[in-house]
Amino acid sequence: MKEVILVKLGEVVLKGLNRHAFEEILRKNIRRRIGRLGGFDVREAQSTIYISPQGGADLDDAAERISKIFGIAAYSRACEVEKDLSAICAGAEDYLRKPLSTVSTFKVECKRSDKKFPLKSPEICAQVGQYLLDHFPNLRVDVNHPDYTVRVEVRDFAAYVHGDALRGAGGIPVGTGGKAAVLISGGIDSPVAAWMMARRGVELTAVHFASPPYTSERAEQKAADLLRKVGEYAGRMTMFTVPFTRIQEEIRAKCPEEYFTVIMRRFMMRAAEKIARGEGCGALITGESLGQVASQTLQAIVCTDKAASMPVFRPLIGMDKVDIIALARRIGTYDLSILPYEDCCTVFTPKHPRTRPLPKFIEKAEEALDTDGLVEDCVSRVKVTKIEPNR
Repeated sequence: MKEVILVKLGEVVLKGLNRHAFEEILRKNIRRRIGRLGGFDVREAQSTIYISPQGGADLDDAAERISKIFGIAAYSRACEVEKDLSAICAGAEDYLRKPLSTVSTFKVECKRSDKKFPLKSPEICAQVGQYLLDHFPNLRVDVNHPDYTVRVEVRDFAAYVHGDALRGAGGIPVGTGGKAAVLISGGIDSPVAAWMMARRGVELTAVHFASPPYTSERAEQKAADLLRKVGEYAGRMTMFTVPFTRIQEEIRAKCPEEYFTVIMRRFMMRAAEKIARGEGCGALITGESLGQVASQTLQAIVCTDKAASMPVFRPLIGMDKVDIIALARRIGTYDLSILPYEDCCTVFTPKHPRTRPLPKFIEKAEEALDTDGLVEDCVSRVKVTKIEPNR
């Protein structure tokens, strides 16, 4: 019995003349993610990608990785059989024996893409259903609310039998939406923001700000671990760790305390933009959510944006913290995010930050600083780390 994985395309099928480019990138992403597990034949036909293991490749691990590849709406592990009714019936009996033995009701659904096949879809459903009733005395048919659905697909080159499809990661393939740099802090929000933009096809580069000795190497390692978890969906990426201590100390010494956080965020934007342009990125990504903290009020965000000419994507801007946490749990970053290692955003936090700062006062306060020199200095001393996904 030959087992394969059938991958159903999602939003990609709605693309126009450039649809083939999206499909090609998706196939490349699939090959890259499962290539280390052994040999796989990956081909596409009739809006479905067929993944066939070669030489004993691990299909269990392959299915796990496929579930985290953006651009896939759903996927199924299926039994491939000859386009013959008796082969289809025998395949359904053998391949689905375990689930069919544990349920009471079922139905059969059929999709006949090969119109040359002698039986029509309703006839295939009826005959396969009768065969399974004869071989599984525990079963009865319920077409409205079945415990289990047997699915038969008759394609041009083979027939496939499987159960319900599993939900894929959705979105569009990474690499089709350009490249952007995410400011990764080590908290709950920024990894979720990175995941959301990768789901829209954006290839990620990461920028992390470290402030030794106020922050530890564990905080930097935590950010890298979060990116590895995001990388299970987004693929490999590069993390640039920016030494930020001098800038923070200069701001604390020469600027009003109430403006510290906003000015610090502006320097982060300047440094991140410089790195992003060097990496060919077209935008920055942050995990800001409107009104969550003092530096994320509308007025503060306006001040922050004026420090960068590059577009800034904020995918969490309208989300509640409860919703962000739920998504962090879903993608597996939450437990890492709450580890108690402080990042640079918690260093020198003012007691009473200004929540409605005006750009003219922020710019006036920054006149006491050598802005260009400080940015150039920190960017020239970045540490580069290659991030490979956990799996």
